[in-house]
Amino acid sequence: MHTLDETVLGRLEKTHTSGITSGEILSVFSEHGIGLSEATLRKYVQLGLLPRSVRVGRKGKHQGSQGLYPVGVVRQICHIKRMMAENLTIDQIRRQFLFIRSDLQQLDQLLSGIYLKLDTVLADRKGDPAARRVTRSVSEARSLGNELVIRLGRIESQLTLAPALPSAVAS
Repeated sequence: MHTLDETVLGRLEKTHTSGITSGEILSVFSEHGIGLSEATLRKYVQLGLLPRSVRVGRKGKHQGSQGLYPVGVVRQICHIKRMMAENLTIDQIRRQFLFIRSDLQQLDQLLSGIYLKLDTVLADRKGDPAARRVTRSVSEARSLGNELVIRLGRIESQLTLAPALPSAVAS
């Protein structure tokens, strides 16, 4: 089965740290010859296989907002496609996929909320030299938090792609 390689996924995760739009998700798959429609993306969200997008305001007056997904959804879609290629049913995929994904989503949303609050306070203190130092620290913390969520997601992916242990199947 044709899927995105680790190089492409890693580059996306580095360049879209603040999130990725549905159009960008569809473009990535299209550019690599992998079929994914907007309807399928929406269906995966409705089934709980992917998180809902978060509305984020655009900079500038009257720019509105756009829906952003955590960039990790691209990796999740790849996993879903691999599992479907292995003839797993949607229910089987949901059971395996929801292992810790909801916890990771909550962690990601919690961290995003913290960063937003910190950014707001720092924006109010633009000229303060101490605020510039703290801004660097917040940026470092944001990178570490993103890396943590990505790494935990990879661990979950490794576990969901591995064959289930007999005791895990029984429970």
